[in-house]
This record gives sequence, structure tokens and C-alpha cells, in this order.
Amino acid sequence: MRFSALALGLVLLLQQQQQIPPVAPVPPQSFDEWLSGVRAEALTLGIKEETLDKALTGLEPLDVVIQRDRSQAEIVQTLDYYLNKRLTRKLVETAQAQRKEHASLLKQVTEKYGVPGSIVIAIWGIESNFGRFSGVRPTIATLATLAYDPRRSTMFRRELFDALKILDSGDVEPSAMQGSWAGALGQPQFMPSSFLLYAQDFDGDGRRDIWSSQADVFASIANYLSAHGWQRSQTWGREVSLPRGLADTLAEQAPLQTEGCLARRQMTVPLPLSTWKKLGVRTVTRGALPVAPIDASLISGAKRHFLVYPNYQAILEYNCVNAYALTVGLLADRATHDPPAAKRPAKHTKK
Repeated sequence: MRFSALALGLVLLLQQQQQIPPVAPVPPQSFDEWLSGVRAEALTLGIKEETLDKALTGLEPLDVVIQRDRSQAEIVQTLDYYLNKRLTRKLVETAQAQRKEHASLLKQVTEKYGVPGSIVIAIWGIESNFGRFSGVRPTIATLATLAYDPRRSTMFRRELFDALKILDSGDVEPSAMQGSWAGALGQPQFMPSSFLLYAQDFDGDGRRDIWSSQADVFASIANYLSAHGWQRSQTWGREVSLPRGLADTLAEQAPLQTEGCLARRQMTVPLPLSTWKKLGVRTVTRGALPVAPIDASLISGAKRHFLVYPNYQAILEYNCVNAYALTVGLLADRATHDPPAAKRPAKHTKK
């Protein structure tokens, strides 16, 4: 499971409202006593005592982290409204410029992992504003705070041990291990468990540096998607139009899925593209759907509709929210174009 400082806001867009207890449960022991137990267990996991001394000595819980965890606001926006608001001209042009600037590195990453550079750029842009912001919270203190808090202690205790393993491996110093208030790390916003599984040392310097190495950042994002089923030479999906009347009978011909996260339960069961074509579904450019032996699910907003293919599922593994995944796909599509040429200033002639 992973969280993201920026993507957490997207998670809240379409999820059902959570009722947070007005009074938090009180931990059964002091923080220092609890931390002693963490240290003892970490030693049994093979984490070096030197690492624990650097990471845990003088550690104090962060009240601001608990405040953020308790005050996640529920944001209600329609899918259409969110996409129109999020995919700004500035965001698209920045993605285009970044894709062009890093074209050589992205080509190498694509050749190894099979994930298009435009998809990598889109996720990078959404997760960390193209590397400009990846969080400033000290990760060990953040995770220790959340693990000590009884609300979700089991999950965050595991993430805390994984973060200590990262420090033990030498990939990053404790002072440099910073991230979101939920413990997500670096420019890809990996939780520590995802870091251990998917972070890459693409620049070959012996460290998986997802904080400052562009090569490691891009390769780690691509490796995550590849490991979660991204298929080389296939796209994520496309925006489509529905014939009049199809929406009224869609529940019978293509019912919604009943399993998985909320995002997956907001899409229809997959049907062959040939079936969607017979139902009259067309691309938004009024062209026919491609002829391909592939299944696709339909996601509908109030006015906009999307057929999504198997690769879309890999994006949902990064963050299982349709607003997030569709933004990634649409931004990636637009990022494949070159940024607009800068306008030359008009020449003024003297009269």
C-alpha cells in the first residue's frame, strides 16, 4: 500500500465520507516506552544498532502529523469538473517541456521497463510538481508518530521498520530522509515498503536516490508500473463518446464491477473493444475505435466518458482513484506533443 502527499488529496475526491472519532484513543504506554519496544524488535529484524542510534535517539512524536491525519477534509467534486480544473494549460506545457528536456533519459528508461516517458513524466508531475516538492517532514519521526497513534498503528509500524531498513542499506542518510506527513518518500512519493520493492539505482552510483537523482526517480516510477502489469506498446485508454440512449441501458449490457477499490467499482466490467464498437461507442474525434483484441472498461462522468485498457490498472495500483489515474493518462497524452514555441517580442518601429 502506498500514499502520496499530493495524491492523498485526490484519494479523497471520490471516496465515501469517513467518520473520524472526535476523541483519539490514548496509547497504552508512553512514547519512550513504546520506542524501546520498536528498537528491540528492529534488532531482531537485523537492523544495525548504529542505524537505530542515528534514527531513534532523541525522537519525539510530531503533533502536526496527528493533526493532519485527523483533519483530512472531504472534497466533493465531479469527475468532469476535477479533470477540467486539474489539467491546466500551465501543467500541460510544463509536462511537455519536461518530457522534451529529459527525452534522452526517458528513452533509456522506456527501453528497459517498457513504460512510455510521457506516463513517467505525468506521474512525476502530479506526485511532486515535477520534482519541485516532495515533502519536508522527517520520515522516521513521521512514521513513528503514526505508528504510536492507535488509529492505524499496525500498518505504520510495518512502514517504520521498512524505513529503518532503507537507512540500514545506506541509500539515504536519516537527515535527508524526508517526505510527506503520511511518510511517502521522494519525488515518486513511495511509501517505504514500495521503496524496498521498486526503487531503482538507474544511475549506477550504488544508491537508490529517489530524492535527487533524476535517473533513479524516473526508473523507479517506471519499474513500479512495469511490476504492476504495464504492457509495452499498449496505451492506457482514450476518451470516447456514447450514442444517444446507451447510458440508459448500460447497466444491463455492461454492469459496474463489484470488487476492488472504489475506483474499480466505478467502472464497468471489461468488454471486448469489438463489443463497444457494436454498441456505437466512438472516440471523441468521432473516429471508430481501433481494431484490437483487447478488453476495455467504461468510466463515465456527467458528460465525459473513457474506455480504459489493462494498462490503466497499473496506474490505479499507483493510486486507486479514477480522478488521479485519468489525469495521469490525459496529461501523458498531451505531454507527447512539443511545447508551444516561445513568441518573439514584436518589433516596434519609430515613426
